[in-house]
Order: sequence, then C-alpha cells, then structure tokens
Amino acid sequence: MPLDPQVTVYLREIAAINAAEPVPELSLAQQRLLSEQNAIEQAGEPETVALITDRVITGPGGDISLRIYTPEGIGPFPVLLYFHPGGWVFGSIKGSDPVCRALARQTPCIVVSVDYRLAPEHKFPAAPEDCYAATKWVAEHAHEFNGDPQHIAVGGDSAGGNLTAAVTLMARDHGGPELCFQVIIYGETDYYEPGTTSYTTYADGYGLARDEMIWFWDQYLVHKENSHHPYASPLRATDLSKLPPALIITAEYDPVRDEAEHYAQRLQASGVPVQLSRYPGMIHSFFRMFTVFDQSKVALREVTAALAIAFAHNNI
Repeated sequence: MPLDPQVTVYLREIAAINAAEPVPELSLAQQRLLSEQNAIEQAGEPETVALITDRVITGPGGDISLRIYTPEGIGPFPVLLYFHPGGWVFGSIKGSDPVCRALARQTPCIVVSVDYRLAPEHKFPAAPEDCYAATKWVAEHAHEFNGDPQHIAVGGDSAGGNLTAAVTLMARDHGGPELCFQVIIYGETDYYEPGTTSYTTYADGYGLARDEMIWFWDQYLVHKENSHHPYASPLRATDLSKLPPALIITAEYDPVRDEAEHYAQRLQASGVPVQLSRYPGMIHSFFRMFTVFDQSKVALREVTAALAIAFAHNNI
C-alpha cells in the first residue's frame, strides 16, 4: 500500500529541514546526544511506573548499567530484558526511557533496560556479550527486584532486535537461561551483502537508508568475515530450533524488512511459534515514535498484548 499519510508528512518535513539547513559536522558524542534527545521527544510524555531503580553489574568487558522499571502491583512480576536500538552505535537507557515505561506499565511486567557497550569503541561481539550477561544476571537475581526468574523474555527494536535474536541463540547454545518469549521489532538479522529486495527498493528516501546501514555494519564489525557469525547475523545460523516463541514486527517501507521476515519464516520452519506482523505504510523506527505516528501506539499494544499472553501461557 502507499506510504501512510503521517509518514509522508514526516518525511517531507525532514527533507525540508535538511534542504534548508546544512548538516553540521558533529562529533560522535554530539551525534549520540542528538539521537537521544530526538528519541525522547518523539516518544512523548513518559508514563508513570511504580518504581525505577538503577543497578550496575559486572559484565565480560567491565560494568554494565541496568535500569529496572517496576509496574504497580504486588508481584513477583515477569521480566522483559529490553535492548535499545541505534545501529549498535547510538542509543542509551535514557533515550529508551519512555518506551520502557510504556512496556512496563501496559504489559504489565518488569522491564530491565540494558546499557550495552557501543561500537565503534567496542566492536562485535561486545554488544551481544553484554546483553547475554545481563540476561543471565536477571535470571539469577530476579528475586532481588521482585521479578519472576521463571518468566523471562527478551526484546528490542532495530539493533536491539538483532541483539534479541543473538541472545536467544546464546542462551540455547550455552545452556540457559530459559527464555519464554522474544520480541524482534524490525531487527537486522543479516549482513547487508548480498542484500534483499527491500534493501534495493527502499534504499533511500524512507528514513533509514541503505548507506546508513552499511556505515553501521562497518562500525560494528571488526572484519567483514564477522558477518558470518550467527550472533552477528542470526539469519545465518544453521540451526534455529529450540528457540523461544517470537513476535516479529516489520515496517513495509524499510530496507531491513525482508531479512526480518525471512528470519520469521526460518524460525517457523524450525518449529518455533512465530507471530509476524508487517505494518503497512510504515518506515523503520516507527515503533517508538508515539507522538508522530498513530501506528506506533497500535504496535505498542500488539507487543504488550503478546507479552502478557506469553507470560500467562507460561504459567500453565
């Protein structure tokens, strides 16, 4: 279908701003700050949760910061580990705060937001190693923050979706922890070469561009050969069996649409229950833009409903 009218307006406004104002040369730190500010602004007014706690745990490469969101209620609560987006280069706990609040309140569940190491300072496999370490820590320490270690899910959007897939593979390959569900929102599941139809069709002019994805991959990987590793490109895993049930969300006008949908098909072929939802007329990153697109809130409701069902089903 055609672009959603709200997407058309948004892309037109972005193009006008870029045409009117020369893009300044920003340092990586400045780019990260700007990305964080945009994420917070586009998500809108943050929802209220009962408790927010910051923790620091020891990871494979040093300290890992976590932010734990607890909803209203008695508990113990199921737990969602949330891995933020940003092409493995951008993104932060602060920038993801509105999304994590909404997930915690609307599911309801405890959300643990993970501040994994970023590229290019820390290249692959730093990010998945941190996310897996955080997942193991949650399974071992959930009782300390009123979480239920028997009901743990993982999820994220964009690079966070990539890391979600990687963590489920790592948990399976390394004997745990057991995960009951995964949420992958327009996640990059494969390297940009040889590419897909959506990579060509939506290479430019739809928000995320193919050239940006190439740049992100170049920042993330030490060598091109790393792209063959399943923890970098989960779609290249030879075995996708015995992984947790999944909700996979894609956007129609997104270069990485096809690889995410191919991953859903491979999971299904491997016996993994999968719910695949393509949002027509939408672009990459739409999920967290609650003040911009009506479909963002629809997707949020789909995610929280799927999590609630998965957590309830796991009780049987």
